[in-house]
Amino acid sequence: MTYDDNNIFAKILRGEIPCEKIYEDDYVLSFYDINPQKKIHALVIPKGSYIDLDDFASKASEQEISGLIKGINIVAKKLKISSDTGKGYRTLANISENGGQEVPHLHFHLFGGEKLGKMIV
Repeated sequence: MTYDDNNIFAKILRGEIPCEKIYEDDYVLSFYDINPQKKIHALVIPKGSYIDLDDFASKASEQEISGLIKGINIVAKKLKISSDTGKGYRTLANISENGGQEVPHLHFHLFGGEKLGKMIV
């Protein structure tokens, strides 16, 4: 999979497509999923052009890596689902074809607000 500058997340980052923003800083943008699968379903994406977690791990700076992890935690706290403000949550990143990735821009799903059950059935 190659990075496509016209993927939906790249367009959201450029402001070409609106989103319901939850959080933004120098490293990440977070917004609500337009097709939520659980009571709370948010996305956290890095601002850099990274295809997936493998691409990110090999090319991102230490600041971008730290910023993404901290951004996920900040969003979980804002949504009141983190372990210190709620009852917990699940993060999910689909990687490449067999992992079910549909958009070629690294993104983490945050699910919460309810008991989630088994991860894979």
